[in-house]
Amino acid sequence: MSAIEDFLAMLAAERGAAQNTLAAYGRDLAQAEEIVGGDLASASKAQLSKLGQGWSSLAASTMARKISALRQFYGFLMDEGMREDDPTHALPRPATRRPLPKILTHQQVEALFARAEDEAASERPEAVRMLVMLELLYGSGLRATELVSLPLSAVPRDEPFLTVTGKGGQTRLVPISRRAKKALSRWLALRPGGSTFLFPSRAGHISRVRLFQMLKELAVRADLPPEKLSPHVLRHAFATHLLEGGADLRALQTLLGHADIATTQIYTHVDAARLVKLVNERHPLARPRASD
Repeated sequence: MSAIEDFLAMLAAERGAAQNTLAAYGRDLAQAEEIVGGDLASASKAQLSKLGQGWSSLAASTMARKISALRQFYGFLMDEGMREDDPTHALPRPATRRPLPKILTHQQVEALFARAEDEAASERPEAVRMLVMLELLYGSGLRATELVSLPLSAVPRDEPFLTVTGKGGQTRLVPISRRAKKALSRWLALRPGGSTFLFPSRAGHISRVRLFQMLKELAVRADLPPEKLSPHVLRHAFATHLLEGGADLRALQTLLGHADIATTQIYTHVDAARLVKLVNERHPLARPRASD
């Protein structure tokens, strides 16, 4: 096995990295090796300095992701005694600023659900399935992969929770609303049998790509810009609207399945406008002073 393969095997075995994560790390390291022009594991600082020019056309966030993969790779080599020095000081240092997530307004969410509910009234399996997926993306904040790969056994019987397997194989309980449970009951009555997945397809379960397509098609039918809608946008809307309603950040971290609360804290920036308005309208100093 090559050093890169050893590193990916370690990520899978010790950190429980998901397949998509392993594939992304593998691509980043293979591309870096191609630019360096030799074995990445034994590359010198001079060779690594070539990466800055090779990545010059990339977005800062993409470059930061690649650099992170390399730092972890060389850290692994040093831990395993496969290398004594750390050459990552030669890597470029892009200044990155984490972008705020896109969100939907309450009115846009209402328009989306109104359309989905109207279509589901026909009891067509595809329409009811779409409504259930919408309920779980926005109502429970699931990731796209978590949603499409839900096993039938994750569906609650008497408890108001879904059992979800998230990043790194971590399992968490996610609350499910009363309306989502009703939609789920309708879907279970229409769902084709013979599969262990909640949303089956010929290939096993419905794909993430198909989920993206379905949401964008629904957006068009609801007179919303399709580029504004994705599973991730609905998850962001779930988090932001909960925070607006007074949810605690730690509770939100648990609901979203974030390992680090720093990831969850980005929603405090999204909600900044509401907080400014709150101070301006509710703080004692914002009240007009009585005339003397």
